[in-house]
Amino acid sequence: MQEVSRSGAAGELRLDALIADLWWRVRLLNTDILEQEARAGVFDVQQPTYPPLAVNLRARRDNLVSTIGVLEQRARSTPEAA
Repeated sequence: MQEVSRSGAAGELRLDALIADLWWRVRLLNTDILEQEARAGVFDVQQPTYPPLAVNLRARRDNLVSTIGVLEQRARSTPEAA
């Protein structure tokens, strides 16, 4: 029984570490987006001159945030199942 609980705790720690790492990557993407916007001098996504790289980075960031939401939901439900 103790091995199972230790394994569960280790899994939770790994999941928490993964979530923290993904949030760090989101912050990096936010910085990159701001840099691209500043370089182009365009901050409105609706403008035709908005940087294509910033559009791509925004999509990546949004996908990561969505993934983080799923992982956080899993992390909340895992202790209840154990």
